[in-house]
Amino acid sequence: MKIEHVGLYVRDLEGARQFFQDYFQAASNSLYHNPKTGFSSYFLTFASGARLEIMTREHDLADAKEDLYQTGYHHLAFALGSQEEVNRLTARLERDGYPVLSGPRVTGDGYYESCIQAFEGNQIELTI
Repeated sequence: MKIEHVGLYVRDLEGARQFFQDYFQAASNSLYHNPKTGFSSYFLTFASGARLEIMTREHDLADAKEDLYQTGYHHLAFALGSQEEVNRLTARLERDGYPVLSGPRVTGDGYYESCIQAFEGNQIELTI
């Protein structure tokens, strides 16, 4: 069994798509839009085959509480292959204005990682 995809609601659908294309080389399908419900989405596919569905709604989209330690979705983690790549992408994201929450560092359980606060406050973990 494998996880088929993860879904993430966002307010700025095009901005989220561009973020994942620019920083993680995601390939996007064509926009799906249901005019009756106001729902729109893209499926983003990464080189590993992992997929992320980013979604929005024209109405009735509620914001989550802005607390880093709330229950539910917490972060997406991307394995970049080396410490050098973690360092490089962390520095690029920071230069582009995304706050670095931690790292790059070796964690207590032995991971080399950094965490950034990406678009709309979503946390992205970069690891080997």
